[in-house]
Order: sequence, then C-alpha cells, then structure tokens
Amino acid sequence: MSMQESEKLDISVVVPLYNEEGNVEKLHEKILAACKKLGRSFEIIFVDDGSRDATVEKCKNLSPLVLIEQRKNFGQTAAFDAGFKAARGELIVTMDGDLQNDPDDISKLLEKMEEGFDVVSGWRWQRKDSLSKHLSSRAANILRKILIQDNIHDSGCSLKVYRSEALKTIDLFGEMHRFIPAILELDGWKVGEVKVNHHPRVAGVTKYNWKRGVKGIVDMVSVWFWRKYSSRPLHLFGGSGAFLSFAGVAILIWMLVGKIFFGAELSDKIWPLVGLFMILVGVQLFVSGLLADIIVKNYYKNHGRMNYVIKSIKRQ
Repeated sequence: MSMQESEKLDISVVVPLYNEEGNVEKLHEKILAACKKLGRSFEIIFVDDGSRDATVEKCKNLSPLVLIEQRKNFGQTAAFDAGFKAARGELIVTMDGDLQNDPDDISKLLEKMEEGFDVVSGWRWQRKDSLSKHLSSRAANILRKILIQDNIHDSGCSLKVYRSEALKTIDLFGEMHRFIPAILELDGWKVGEVKVNHHPRVAGVTKYNWKRGVKGIVDMVSVWFWRKYSSRPLHLFGGSGAFLSFAGVAILIWMLVGKIFFGAELSDKIWPLVGLFMILVGVQLFVSGLLADIIVKNYYKNHGRMNYVIKSIKRQ
C-alpha cells in the first residue's frame, strides 16, 4: 500500500488558482475555519495554474496546505485534474479561488451527500456577477439542457463535492470540468444539487472570456457525442453515411431514368454532381464511423474498463 493510500482522509478541498494574490490568504482562512467546524480529517490543496503575480509566494506562508505548482497556465480543468490526482480524501470538494464561493456552504453539500448522492453540485441561485456573465451563462445553460439533458441548474458553479471513486472513472481535458457531474451521471452515479451563496469578486479580475465560452460549447458537443454514441460511433457516422449514399444513388438513378426514357438533357444540370458528391461524402462518413468504432473499443480496452460501471457484486 502506497503512502497516499495509507493516509486516507475524510475530505480534500481542491482549489485552482491563477493570479489570485489578493484572495489566497483570506480564502485559506475561510476554508480552514469551515473545515475545522466539520470535525473530520481534511486537507486543503491549492493548485497554482502558472500565476504571474505573487500568488505562489503568498501560498508558501499558509499552513496547513498542499501547494501544487504547474509550470505554466494549462487551464482550470488541468488544475482540477492535478488536484484530484493528489487528493487523499474520500470526498473531494472543489471551489473557485476568487472568494465568490462560500466555504461555509461545504457543510450543506456534505449533508446532501449523506442522502446517498455521489456528486452534489452547488447552485448559485442568486449570482453576483455582471450582466454579460449572467446572459452568457443563461445561454450556455439552455444549450446544455438541450444537448446534455442533465438535471442541475448551474454546471458552471465550481463549488461541488464528489466521491473520490467516481472521479477515478473519468479523464479530463479541455474545459470539461464544468461537465463532470453530467459525465458521471451518464455512468450511473447519483447527482444532487443544493442552493449555495455567491459573493461579488472583491479582488483580482475574472478569467472568463469569449474564448473560454467557445471552448465550453465545443466541449459540450463532445459530451453530447460521448453521451449518445460513446459505445456506438458507427451508428452516427455510419448511419449518416449510408443515408447520404443511398440518397446520392437515388438521385443518379432518377437522372439516368430521365435521360433514357424521356431524353432529358443532363449537361446543364447540377444534380448528377450532387448525387456523386453525396455518395462520396457518405462513403467517407461510413469509413470514419468504422475508424471511430475501432478507436473507442481500443480506448475502453487500454483503460481496463467497458462502457458500463458496476455498482456492486453480491454473492449470497
């Protein structure tokens, strides 16, 4: 048994930081006070995501603390993933480093977990953000409900708690941290939600911009694909390809019948080209589906898992 496994704790609080020198000291103080009230063993993990200010220097004066320094700014998802891999807690709490999440709400999330949930997400039902962030979040939530169809109101809230065994089943890339509850729910983990406080930012500047918004939408489409076709990509690409190919063949047959039986002139018609184009695209999609099917099967094989998660096995 490794040292990490032999020193299991009840709770790990994972916080990614990027240029938050004005918040880290107060944030640590609040988290420490909230965790002490719980009466359970805990650790606080700050993951510095390549800050260019005095964030790291201020963190070095804090205790107790596990400080993870990344060599450069890899993004919030990478910071969370680094924290998850270092965490020793049976339960892992995540939150932002800007003091907008309230550490006192950790107890609410843990109480909800006791109802049998594997993930509990915070819901910033009274947000203290700018109008532009409100509107962008509202639009993203509408799109998320259409594509992903999860059962939470606020996937963008970083204040969440997870069972550590649930996080071991997923890989994080891009801006996927927003959709961890949705991904886990697809695998059968039970996801809950509680209303939490939200405070206005008092120091530093927001890291959210239109580029992160675009990345979030792209990752949302990725989650949609994984939700619907992770174990059967051939059904999507192959089905679409077969439909286009059959449609292309039908067009060419229709044009051929017109030429033979009705003497139709085809030299000035675009339909023969449309038919050939649809057949070629259809074949390419079908081949892409076959390749994707092979890649997905290799993914599951190399990760030592299948497209299902077993909750328990009982022999009586």
